[in-house]
Amino acid sequence: MKKITFIAMMLSVSFMLFSCKSGNKTNEETAEVPVEVFQVDDVLANGGELIGQEVELEGVCTHICKHGGRKIFLMGSDDNNTIRIESGDLGAFDQNCVNSVVRVKGTLVESRIDEAYLKAWEERELAKTAEQHGDGEAGCSTEKKARGETGNTALDRIEGFRNRISAEKEKSGKEYLSFYHIDATNYEIL
Repeated sequence: MKKITFIAMMLSVSFMLFSCKSGNKTNEETAEVPVEVFQVDDVLANGGELIGQEVELEGVCTHICKHGGRKIFLMGSDDNNTIRIESGDLGAFDQNCVNSVVRVKGTLVESRIDEAYLKAWEERELAKTAEQHGDGEAGCSTEKKARGETGNTALDRIEGFRNRISAEKEKSGKEYLSFYHIDATNYEIL
């Protein structure tokens, strides 16, 4: 009986030693794969391929939403290339984000503007039930710039989107416009 117990113990020790040695990897094998950090321009240009994926990107924060601080805008190569970042469960963004380089991790979300969206918006405007953002009827100037809008009233903005959808339909056959934002899960001021 003692022999069987001794043999079983030796086999167990041998198995543990073998397992530990075979599990060892060199530093090269265990090194973390670097995460690709996108620039704003890259995300805007390739957004259709990244929808629903977790991405990291960085850019200069040009604006933080005054209504709760839960949205920031990161600028790409110029102020015509900006993307909205929403804080979600993170709460309000730190005010120090503005004019700083910010790295954000989160999920890329596509928002589509089509005729159904525009009709619903138009109905809310005419019924005076539309939620207001920004300083006055024209809406948030930073959000408008990010989406390439030029209208001075909500109805002008709606008409502008209709014209752009018509042009997009002629060009690509799509009857909608795509805009992207990031639902942030983490961020840091660099």
